[in-house]
Amino acid sequence: MSGKGLVNRSQDFSKWYNELVAKADLAEHSDVRGCMIIKPYGFAIWENMKKELDRMFKETGHQNAYFPLFIPKSYLSKEADHVEGFAKECAVVTHYRLKNADDGSGVVVDPVAKLDEELIVRPTSETIIWNTYKKWIQSYRDLPILINQWANVVRWEMRTRLFLRTSEFLWQEGHTAHQTKEEAVLETEKMLDVYASFAEEFMAMPVLKGVKTENERFAGAEETYCIEALMQDGKALQAGTSHFLGQNFAKAFDVTFADKTGKQNHVWATSWGVSTRLMGALIMSHSDDKGLVLPPKLAPIQVAIVPIYKGEEQLNQISEFAFDLVNQLRKKGISVKYDNDDAKKPGWKFAEYELKGVPLRIAIGPRDLEKGTVEIARRDTLTKQFVNQDEVINTVQNLLDEIQNDLFSNAMSFNKQNSHEASTIEEMNEILNEKGGFVYAYWDGKKESELKIKELTKATIRCIPIGDSSKGDCVLTGSKNAIKVVFARAY
Repeated sequence: MSGKGLVNRSQDFSKWYNELVAKADLAEHSDVRGCMIIKPYGFAIWENMKKELDRMFKETGHQNAYFPLFIPKSYLSKEADHVEGFAKECAVVTHYRLKNADDGSGVVVDPVAKLDEELIVRPTSETIIWNTYKKWIQSYRDLPILINQWANVVRWEMRTRLFLRTSEFLWQEGHTAHQTKEEAVLETEKMLDVYASFAEEFMAMPVLKGVKTENERFAGAEETYCIEALMQDGKALQAGTSHFLGQNFAKAFDVTFADKTGKQNHVWATSWGVSTRLMGALIMSHSDDKGLVLPPKLAPIQVAIVPIYKGEEQLNQISEFAFDLVNQLRKKGISVKYDNDDAKKPGWKFAEYELKGVPLRIAIGPRDLEKGTVEIARRDTLTKQFVNQDEVINTVQNLLDEIQNDLFSNAMSFNKQNSHEASTIEEMNEILNEKGGFVYAYWDGKKESELKIKELTKATIRCIPIGDSSKGDCVLTGSKNAIKVVFARAY
C-alpha cells in the first residue's frame, strides 16, 4: 500500500477523501446499507479522541452511565418539537421474534410476535433519560445530575459518507439536570468551551463558536451552541453542539424537585455531543495528496522506526539499538513502533507510514550506527534531518510539539485567508463559487430571509458568532440593524 493513486484534493476533494479513508485503513462500507465498519487503525484514532474527551468530561465533574438502545415510541411523543425533528430518521422495531418459513426458504418475521408498543432505536437519548431522571430527582439535594454516555445511535440516512454521515454512528451524549436556568446555561457554555478546547488543543483544528438560528436549532432545545470548523475544500463542518433545553423535557416527563422552601419546580436541562464525525474533520483539516497528516496528540503511532539493513547480522545490530530507543521513548509517554518485519522493504514501509500520517519516522542503517546518528523525517513538512543518537529523545519530543503547533498554526492561517465579508447576495455567491470559506454578512433575523438566502446561495447560516454584536444592512433585504452571522456551504 502507498499514497500513490490518491486523486489530488484540488482535482476532486470528495473522491480524495473517500480514497484516503479506504487506503489508510480507517473504515469501509458494511453490507448493511448506510453503516460502516471502523477498522483498527481508524478506531485507534477514535479511542485517542475518546480518551481525551472522557478525561475532560470527568475533570468538569461528569460521570459516565449507560441507557438502553431502545426507546418506547410513546416517549418520543411527549415532546412535540423533538419527535417532529427526528420522526423521519427513526428506525422502528415492531416484532421480537423470527421463525422458519413454511417453504424452507429461510427465516421470516413471526406475525404472532408483534410488540404491544413499537420500540425506536435511539436517534438520541433525551426521552429515555428524562423518563429515568424522574425517578432519580425528588429534591434540590439530588441536583445537579451530570451524566455522560458513550454509545451508538441510529439516524436513518439516505445519502451516506464514511464518518461524516452514516445511519449508525458512535458518539457521546451528555445529559444534565439543574436547579436553575442560570446553572443550565453555564453548563451549556462550559461544554461548548470543552469541545472548542479539545478541537484546538488535540485536533489542531481551529473552530468558530456560535449560536444556531431557530431553523438550525436542535429539536426540543431553546438554544443550540456549536463549534464550526473549515475544511480544506472551503466547506464548513459542524464539529460539536451543546444545547440549552430549558424545561421542555422536564415538563414533558414531569420531572420536578422540591427546593429549599419545599416548593416544587421543574428541572432545567442541557444535552451536548460530538461523534465520529470528528474523524472526518480530522482527515479533511490536515491531510494532503500523499495521505493522512495526524496531529501527534491523537496519532496511534507517533514515531515509526524503520531499520535499513542487509542480512540478519546488520538487523540484529540495528535492533539492539532500536529496542533501547523504543524503551526510552515509551518511558516519555511516546507511542512508538519498531517495524522489523522482514517481509516488507523499507520503501514500502516509508510509503505506508506516510499514508497513515505517522508524525515522525526514524530510519536507522549500518552507516547510522557507525556515525552515531539516525535520520528523522517529519510527515507534515516531508523534511528530513540527521540527529546524533544521544539527542534523539529530546529531538523527538520537541518535534512532536512543533508539529502539533504548526498544524494548528497552518489551519488557523487557512481559516483567516478563507474568511470573507459580503454585503450583497451577488458578492456572497461570487465568494462561495470561487473560494468557499466562511462568509460574514448581516441577516435580519427572519426565517423567510434565511431560507431565501439558502435557496439563492446554497449556503446556510452556520452560526451567530459569540461575542460579536455588530449590526449592519441585511444581505438580502437591505434592512437596517441586521445581526452579523456566518454563512458557508457545509457538509
